[in-house]
Amino acid sequence: MKVGFVAVIGKPNVGKTTLINRLVGTKLGAVSPKPQTTRQRILGILTSGDFQVGFMDTPGVLERKINLLHEAMDRESWSTVDQADIVLMMVEPGRPDSRDLMIIDRLRNLKRPVLLAINKIDTVEKNSLLPIMDEYSRLMEFKEIIPVSAEKGDGLDVLLREILKYLPEGEPLYPEDQVSDRNLRFFAGEIIREKIFLKLREELPYSSAVEIEDFKEENDIVRIRAVVYVERESQKPIVLGKGGRTIKEIGTLARQELEYLLGKKVFLELWVKVRPGWRKDRDFLRELGF
Repeated sequence: MKVGFVAVIGKPNVGKTTLINRLVGTKLGAVSPKPQTTRQRILGILTSGDFQVGFMDTPGVLERKINLLHEAMDRESWSTVDQADIVLMMVEPGRPDSRDLMIIDRLRNLKRPVLLAINKIDTVEKNSLLPIMDEYSRLMEFKEIIPVSAEKGDGLDVLLREILKYLPEGEPLYPEDQVSDRNLRFFAGEIIREKIFLKLREELPYSSAVEIEDFKEENDIVRIRAVVYVERESQKPIVLGKGGRTIKEIGTLARQELEYLLGKKVFLELWVKVRPGWRKDRDFLRELGF
């Protein structure tokens, strides 16, 4: 059977996580309209009768790294590329910008197959796609260029078929029913972080981190205690909201999704704490898994 790993790479907010969630058929990574929602590699496993593909989601590649968190995210992206059998670069349906060109420069001499997915094709006229595909084909010799809409699911059957052409033969590495290498504790943190990205504005989502302090599964209930860290005292009341309204809304949204994921009642306890300069704190980033 065909078995291997595909690193999905691209600039922030091109739809990498949405694509993997759609291909695997379950929500694995946090998704929001804001760039840089993904911070760590997440493996999504798709198994069928004659193939097993591990899709590796990566943080969006940044031109400028202004703190240790950005540096850790960048290392995560490129180390994932080094581990993959195939690389899938994702772009939006427009002319390549400096970030796309920077990624292409890094991929150009790679000794493994590199495919290109042009995402969000539902947002442009069909006759505009050919010039875009032509421009990318002149920048680099991609094995395949496939237009897709991760949001709508368009073109994903073609994309999967092309990926399988380049995967090696092998024995399955994971049980048939396993969809990720991450545990429920990790996904709880991702779900809470996604709700923070959806509810908070401007710099606050980027200044926040989530740490699961306690995760206990009992017969009919899961008890989770999590801390939302911010960098400045002035940010704490914004996250809490008037009378605790904002953090309560974040907790309610996260709890509802966790109950759906776990199939059990969830008791979610959220705390907000200040950790000055956590994005530049190497030891704390290590605690968060970077």
